Amino acid sequence: MVEQGKQIAGFVLEASAGDIEFARGRFTIAGTDRSIGIMELAEKLRGGLKLPEGVPSTLSVKHVTPEPPPSVFPNGCHVAEVEVDPETGVIEVVSYNSVNDFGTIINPMLVAGQVHGGVVQGIGQALMENTAYDAEGQLLTGSYMDYAMPRAADMPEVGFVSHPVPAGTNPLGVKGCGEAGCAGALTSMMNAIADALSDYGIVNIDMPATPERVWQAIQDARTQHTM
Repeated sequence: MVEQGKQIAGFVLEASAGDIEFARGRFTIAGTDRSIGIMELAEKLRGGLKLPEGVPSTLSVKHVTPEPPPSVFPNGCHVAEVEVDPETGVIEVVSYNSVNDFGTIINPMLVAGQVHGGVVQGIGQALMENTAYDAEGQLLTGSYMDYAMPRAADMPEVGFVSHPVPAGTNPLGVKGCGEAGCAGALTSMMNAIADALSDYGIVNIDMPATPERVWQAIQDARTQHTM
């Protein structure tokens, strides 16, 4: 774009394109104070600036990439064990373990911490975090006094095992790990809850699986069973 702009600016400023320099958004004739801003130059082009043959008529540049860059996806397995109190609907996370493949790990402690934080985020979303509005659209959970967040007492020890398989798509063999903890926690937690409630004939429950929601689902299933 700059090279095309130098040719256009050279014509506008009546100078050779080789004498045009570009810095801080302006095309300037070297050694002088004569210049034109890139936005001003673009405005002239939009206004129908007549250019001689051989001078680009636009600042637009199109680059064609023949193949998309290779992607690297992490792999892993997360297993959650939960216990449900049918009388209160309270869910306790008894155990949580994960085996993760992030390729070559540069900083093991940082990666483990990233997974731990993601798992806590996922468990929080699965069990308690909920955005609620009233009938008029007013946000009811606008502060941490109303929006439940997981605390240390709500979390189990998060088992972390690394089973790296270096990626073949980059020189370092690395893979991403940013959202792996949260992605694994959401599915493993909700599947564990569904399995625990399957004895009542409950096959699905929406997030967050709060005590009230779980208790109500159990009561509804018991009522249907006795009818």
